[in-house]
Amino acid sequence: MLHLRILAPTDLTDGAIRILEEEPGVSGLVVLRGSVLRPPGDLVQADVAREAANDVIERLRATDLHHRGTIEIEPVHAWLSRSGFEAELRTPGSSADTVVWAEVAQRSYEDTELNWTYLSFMTMATLLAGIAIVTDSQILTIGAMVLGPEFGAIAALGVALVRRRFVLLRLAIRTLVVGFTAAIAVTAVAALAGRGLGWVTIDDVTGPRPGTAFIYTPDKWSFIVAVIAAAAGVLSLTSSKLGGLSGVFISVTTVPAAGNIALGIVFGVGSAVWGSTLQLLLNLFGMALAGWATLAFQQAVWSRVSVRRARALDRVRRML
Repeated sequence: MLHLRILAPTDLTDGAIRILEEEPGVSGLVVLRGSVLRPPGDLVQADVAREAANDVIERLRATDLHHRGTIEIEPVHAWLSRSGFEAELRTPGSSADTVVWAEVAQRSYEDTELNWTYLSFMTMATLLAGIAIVTDSQILTIGAMVLGPEFGAIAALGVALVRRRFVLLRLAIRTLVVGFTAAIAVTAVAALAGRGLGWVTIDDVTGPRPGTAFIYTPDKWSFIVAVIAAAAGVLSLTSSKLGGLSGVFISVTTVPAAGNIALGIVFGVGSAVWGSTLQLLLNLFGMALAGWATLAFQQAVWSRVSVRRARALDRVRRML
């Protein structure tokens, strides 16, 4: 169940109410006339089955309400309502499987914002990955994977392609390029300092590293893992049931590869640089491809559901 909170200019209120009243997936509706100061107008609140949210939101957007007012979408984590239960029964599909595209797009824009926090997490994760490589520690490698914030921007690539949000595509690419470049640069400076102090030697980069050798040896399994992990991650982001993201973070070696690139640059180890660069690009491409394919499939499925809902509503209106 979702809760819609709408700040509507007075001349758009009746149209919004009509849309919500006609929707069988809406179980509760509240209108407070003249209660909104900015923009001057009315407050409309409604409880809507998650399965019906996309159609309702699209119809509200068609009235230009999102430009002249506000449409807020909030998940209802717990609710006790017979009418709400019946509204979900009347709406085809499963609430856990439903992709609320407005929610996904909003989250994608937030995850692709290039800010101090994103760069800090990316840099710290890459620094941790560099230490993991020097000490050949799998535990530290996993920690670096979990700390890295890049998956949101990678998932946003798929959202941008499927929903044709080319501004989002440009933002996601910029965030990934700038984030990895800055993290590699800072890690390289730290590696130079470690080299000067004698804490890190070329043997740490070129010597046997059975625990972290996978970072710079890409193969078919790297691509397959990236595809599976990204598909699982996108499902976790679009579903109302979150639970798969931690598995994604510790499956794909994007941040560790960036750490190895920095070490390879500092010590002049070309094999480490090129192997890790290929590993990084292979993982990014596989994840972006899988994210796009997963979202495209979900959009195709829910387009069919929307068509079925529209036909069912037409039949109901004719009967009335």
